[in-house]
Amino acid sequence: MPIQGDFQRELRKGEEAKVDRLLQRAFGGQDEVRLVRKLRKSKAMAGETVVPAGDDLIGYYALSWMRSPKNWLCLAPVAVDPDWQGQGQGKRMMGLLSEWARLSGTYVVVLGEVGFYEKAGFSQARAANLQSPYPVEHTLIAGPGTDAPALELVYPAAFDGL
Repeated sequence: MPIQGDFQRELRKGEEAKVDRLLQRAFGGQDEVRLVRKLRKSKAMAGETVVPAGDDLIGYYALSWMRSPKNWLCLAPVAVDPDWQGQGQGKRMMGLLSEWARLSGTYVVVLGEVGFYEKAGFSQARAANLQSPYPVEHTLIAGPGTDAPALELVYPAAFDGL
């Protein structure tokens, strides 16, 4: 059985540099670090969740407020430390998030690998009628019900130009 990180929790003040290092390791660059900093600075960030393991952070995801539809969240970025990938950390984080979205009645949109996110409870079929500046075939939603909303997605300004 693989070693598991501690249960996920909210990011604590002072852990921002650890998130930066994790994002750099997971993505091999600064783009996601800049995105997170822009989301924080613009007050679009709804929440940041981490998975600690000892003194390190091995998992992270950010939720930010969509400009439209109102009260919808967008998920990005999602990161698992390369040394911990393939051990179920990402699936566990996303599974807990999709269940929270369902139970809380909150829609969460993600752009990503369909197979991974569908295994964690997100739905590509439910996102098929959305209008997005990004490829709809890679857009998924989690949240209440089984509907397929026909709405236009307007991401936080921090995403402009990505």
